[in-house]
Amino acid sequence: MSVYQWLCLLGVPTLIVGMTTFFINQVRKSKKDSDAIRQGIQALLRAQMIADWNHYSEKGYAPIYARENFENCWRHYHGLGVNGVMDGLHDSFMALPLDPPNTSKRRTKNENDN
Repeated sequence: MSVYQWLCLLGVPTLIVGMTTFFINQVRKSKKDSDAIRQGIQALLRAQMIADWNHYSEKGYAPIYARENFENCWRHYHGLGVNGVMDGLHDSFMALPLDPPNTSKRRTKNENDN
């Protein structure tokens, strides 16, 4: 058998196995990195929603821009395929009134002065 035949016999299968192993490892690494990024984004969205809920629940109301921002965060958080832990917080946040407390009393008081 010639050298060329030996190289063909051993080289091609080795090359195929090497390339296959390389690609499998790259796919595994990519999946691991993707999972880490997804979990990081999930943690950031969760922290932002909790901070927003704490801030606006103390104020007693959530203006429309805060609701839209919270809804956007929740939709993306929910889209990551996570569990329903934040669903209760979402419902609670959306139940906050749009206007500050005692706004109607201030308006009527100011209207009576004029």
